[in-house]
Amino acid sequence: MSSKFKLAGIEMKYFIPIFLVIIICTALGKLPAGMLGALPLMIVIGVIFDFIGNKTPIIKDYLGGGPIVIVFLSAFLVYYNLIPEKALNIMVNFTSKESFLDFYIAALIVGSILGMNRNLLIKAALGYLPVILGGVVVSLLLTGVVGLITGYGFLKAIFFIAIPIMGGGMGAGAIPLAQIFSESFKQTPTELLAIMVPAVALGNALAIVCGGLLDKLGKKYPSFSGNGKLLKSQEEIVEKNEENKKIEYEELGIGLVIATTFFAFGSLLSKFIPVHSYALMIISVAICKLLGVIEPYYESCCSKWFNFVVKNFTIPLLVGVGVAYTSIEQVISSFSLIYFILVVTTVVGAIIGTAIVGHFVGFYIIEGSITAGLCMANMGGTGDVAVLSVANRMSLMPFAQISSRIGGAFMLLLTSLIINFIR
Repeated sequence: MSSKFKLAGIEMKYFIPIFLVIIICTALGKLPAGMLGALPLMIVIGVIFDFIGNKTPIIKDYLGGGPIVIVFLSAFLVYYNLIPEKALNIMVNFTSKESFLDFYIAALIVGSILGMNRNLLIKAALGYLPVILGGVVVSLLLTGVVGLITGYGFLKAIFFIAIPIMGGGMGAGAIPLAQIFSESFKQTPTELLAIMVPAVALGNALAIVCGGLLDKLGKKYPSFSGNGKLLKSQEEIVEKNEENKKIEYEELGIGLVIATTFFAFGSLLSKFIPVHSYALMIISVAICKLLGVIEPYYESCCSKWFNFVVKNFTIPLLVGVGVAYTSIEQVISSFSLIYFILVVTTVVGAIIGTAIVGHFVGFYIIEGSITAGLCMANMGGTGDVAVLSVANRMSLMPFAQISSRIGGAFMLLLTSLIINFIR
């Protein structure tokens, strides 16, 4: 039975009828709205693209395989208008407006943190912010120097390419940065965004590719990789997290309730504290973990819910990332040689800086570069999902979110301070 070919765990004699029903509904405009239509369509598209990516030479070996193919082939479907508008709107709305991405991120953050050993969380947090800073400094300076050498300009390369890429994506990065820059550079935010948006989009694409390459590098040089563990000292305490593997259905429901409640609490706090709700959720969960206010049984429920969500919802979410957040037009429009070199320099600089500092604070080079480097260079939560997926390190989502949310806020603050010095 195990030798039969399956997609999404389903034999072809069942998968093909499922596929035909969903595709016919899509073509005839009869796909149900909301989750009922979006999920099955995203699953059937995603598992096919995942299979292609995992079987394609070079892509499967060096570029991350299925996840990266899911994101970019889904984006190409939109670019070439191969998805009916009604079905596209259903998927886009489900991913963004109907909070499928938030639902997924909440499960990952809460489950990952509560399923983490308390001592490990303390050790990792103390070293993590210096690693982010190391990546930012090397990335900005290296990009500035290359910009100077190529004639693009030292400050122009830093402010219009490096900082937007390292600044937390679009809503938390490029858009507020354009407002900050408009006064100092005497250009409108719209003009600045025309330069910055392609950098952010291309930087996100390169970060995803580099996630797959770093995973491959870790397999070739095992001493560089913790295979999903961030700290070199983590082996001695990780065994405690392997208990109670048997799953009861009720435990998944408990994990769902706790994860979504933490998300709601983060949103509530954001009404009073000017910090992104994701960051506040991370802080809230971490405080509860550090203080031990949640009993181990409920922590285990959240951890099991996290594993269930990763196993079943990652592929459809990556389709959502492709159709809703990945613009092929922006990536294509950014392809001039110097511009491309500067974007590559920014992402590579982030990897180098985090690898160096991470090594000295006891992080594995691969895990430190992926979380504190690439997850600073991608487009926030959606980029985190894609990068960690291609790198096969979804358990590092809490640290990725620290990079995207707290790190992004740090970049806005740092940029404001730098602007004041150069005026």
